[in-house]
Amino acid sequence: MTVDPRGSALAAFAALLADPTRAAFCCALLDGRAWTAGELARSAGVAPSTASEHLSRLITGGLLAEARQGRHRYVRLASTAVATVIEDLAVFAQATAEAAVPTGAAAAPTADAPACDAPAPAGNAPAPAVRSAPRNLGEATRQSAEARARTCYDHLAGRLGVALADALLDHGLVTDRAGLAVTERGHHWLAAQAIELPPHAGRPGGRPVVRSCLDWTERRSHLGGALGAALCRTALDRAWVERIGTGRALKVTPDGCRALRELLGVEVS
Repeated sequence: MTVDPRGSALAAFAALLADPTRAAFCCALLDGRAWTAGELARSAGVAPSTASEHLSRLITGGLLAEARQGRHRYVRLASTAVATVIEDLAVFAQATAEAAVPTGAAAAPTADAPACDAPAPAGNAPAPAVRSAPRNLGEATRQSAEARARTCYDHLAGRLGVALADALLDHGLVTDRAGLAVTERGHHWLAAQAIELPPHAGRPGGRPVVRSCLDWTERRSHLGGALGAALCRTALDRAWVERIGTGRALKVTPDGCRALRELLGVEVS
């Protein structure tokens, strides 16, 4: 009997994410930045020694990449392909969990299924599985800001991300008739705005040109893939948006409000 080696590889990959702490680390890293081991330990509410063991497994397994600067150890998701897999699995897991809840019953958060686009917890609190009520004014303010605009790995999310997705579809720059794709008109528009997509996007082994990513606050899709990343990078480089503190929340600047209104008819509230 011949055993398909893909089964063993899939089982090994699944085992890396089967632990709630390792899953929480991967979800936290979907903000697209590098974290220290200590920051990840605090975010997941585990001891530094425990975090170090889990991080070593994730690095060895190829999900995380490590860099050292002085005495600090930084880790980030190994690639955009890893981020895409984590996003897809998180959306599928949450949708499956919600579908299993009887009609009229509230879905109970579980430590086994963190929602990767949900906000990262503050302090030593464990990462929640689904959106939870804020525990204090600071957390309520952060959640409100992230609901308006935030990063989801390297693309835009929240009401801003969904509004951009709607505008691109409405203007015929992106189509969803046979799966999401950038139209010819969309490629001309991108060139006119000097927004470049990587040359390998859409090719075998490359990143999808555009993909749908379920937004946890809006319960609708924003755009990921190479297009989503290019739009986010452009918005940051041209100061259309700016980061609020050290979190994922973004603030649309006056220049950004004008640019989005003039280019896509997006009104930012």
